[in-house]
Amino acid sequence: MSKTREVIQDGIADAKTESSIVKPFVMSHGTMECYSLKESRRFYEEFLGLECVRHAKPAMVVRCGLKFHIVAVEVGAAVHPQNVLNHWGMDVGSKEEVDKAHENALKHKDKYKIRQVLPVVMQHGVYSFYMEDLDHNWWEIQHYPGFQNEDLFDFGDRFSMDDGAELGELKELNIKTTA
Repeated sequence: MSKTREVIQDGIADAKTESSIVKPFVMSHGTMECYSLKESRRFYEEFLGLECVRHAKPAMVVRCGLKFHIVAVEVGAAVHPQNVLNHWGMDVGSKEEVDKAHENALKHKDKYKIRQVLPVVMQHGVYSFYMEDLDHNWWEIQHYPGFQNEDLFDFGDRFSMDDGAELGELKELNIKTTA
C-alpha cells in the first residue's frame, strides 16, 4: 500500500457550497511560473519526486499523491518572484525524512539551482523547512503526525474573523510582510 493510501483513507471532502454563489465540486489546480520548463521539470522530477506531464507548449502539469495538479507555465524573464508565504507544501513520512531532504537540498543546491534553503524548524504544528527553487517558487517539506488537511478542517475555526493577524509573529519567523 502506498504512503498516500495509508495516511489518507478518504481523500474526498464534500464541497460546502450550499450558500455560495459559485457551486464548485472540487478545487482542481493551481498555477506557478517558471523560467524554463526543461530546467524546472528536472528539479520537480529528480529532486521533489513530482509526476510531470507537458500538456501544452508553454505549460506542464505536476502532481504528487492526490488528484490535484499545479500548472507550471513558462514565462521566461517575466517570472514574478514569490514570498515564502506563497509556497507549496509537501508532506514526508517522518522528521528524519525532513532532515534528509534538508541535507539533500543543501548538498544539491547548485545542481538544481536552489536559491535558498532555510533552517529546519518546528512551527505551526509541523517539523519543516522552506526552500526557494530556481523559479522563485517556495516549497515547504514537512512532517505532521497525521494528515494535516483533515485535522485543520476537523478542528474548525479557532479564531474569530474579528481577530486581527499578528504580523509580529510573521516577523519573528523572518517572513517579510508589506505591513
